[in-house]
Amino acid sequence: MTSILYIGGTGIISAASVRRSLERGHEVTVLNRGTERRPVPDGVRVLVADVRDPAAVREAVRGSEFDVVADFLSFVPEHVQNMLGVFEGSTGQYLFVSSASAYEKPPSGLPVTERTPLVNPFWQYSRDKIACEDLLFAAHAARGLPVTVIRPSHTYDRQAIPTIGHWTDIARMRAGKPVIVHGDGTTQWTITHADDVAVAVTGLVGNPAAIGEAFTVTGDHAPTWNQIYGWLAGAAGVAEPDLVHVTSDAIAAFRPELGPTLLGDKAHSMVFDNSKVRALVPEFATTVTFDEGARGILEHYDGHPDAQIVDGEIDAAFDRMAAYARSAG
Repeated sequence: MTSILYIGGTGIISAASVRRSLERGHEVTVLNRGTERRPVPDGVRVLVADVRDPAAVREAVRGSEFDVVADFLSFVPEHVQNMLGVFEGSTGQYLFVSSASAYEKPPSGLPVTERTPLVNPFWQYSRDKIACEDLLFAAHAARGLPVTVIRPSHTYDRQAIPTIGHWTDIARMRAGKPVIVHGDGTTQWTITHADDVAVAVTGLVGNPAAIGEAFTVTGDHAPTWNQIYGWLAGAAGVAEPDLVHVTSDAIAAFRPELGPTLLGDKAHSMVFDNSKVRALVPEFATTVTFDEGARGILEHYDGHPDAQIVDGEIDAAFDRMAAYARSAG
């Protein structure tokens, strides 16, 4: 039995990984601020601390030993350095969750592999993840830090709508309003269900062959954005959604906060080679495609009306984008 500490444990990937770790018979602990974005299963030990306060983390884990520390909540090198200050030397594996958005944009070739350069001039989030990786692999080379890095791409579950407007897009579909799709909707986008990603994560946890290595952790399912929006519309009971295509640059001009995630990731066709992780975790595969995933998302939201939040500012911006696109012909 492996003792695993999940720093986080209630996010999209970490919650699924916690569940699977329990199913595999591991001893599972989560450490977070005590806010449950997703419920923590029975049988999981919960430690509460502000992960940005190293002293509080050290106090929360005092007297505990973990074979693996899986860090889902470090985003900049300072976060990583704080975690190493607490856990380095006392765990057999530090698993760091990076991001496939760190791979070069636009990609010079497909499929993207672990040999693809890490460079993203559009998105600070991605550059920060690259800096975290640099710190960790330098520590591995200099001090033998038992690090494993995973790079998931777009991962979703029943609570995560993968479009730029989230529930606002679904509400607009059902109201017969135009729904904005970036680009021409034909770029391929690898989208992977959290339950599938969790198979890879838990297969790497405690695996000595994963030490000192980085792994792309995505499935093989890469539909177009038109398909993604279409499947969501079908699940929402909308037979013919009014999809309006707007360039990513134009969307970024209307809503600058959307620019980095589009220009630095979603605007590009992203197809990955996952053979490296499958060599260590042969059971890892795409078992949930998004046509099925979309139905699960709508089942969740239709059963939770309190989660059906329309963002008024985004909604109004989408109206302006649609008018702009149609006036431009």
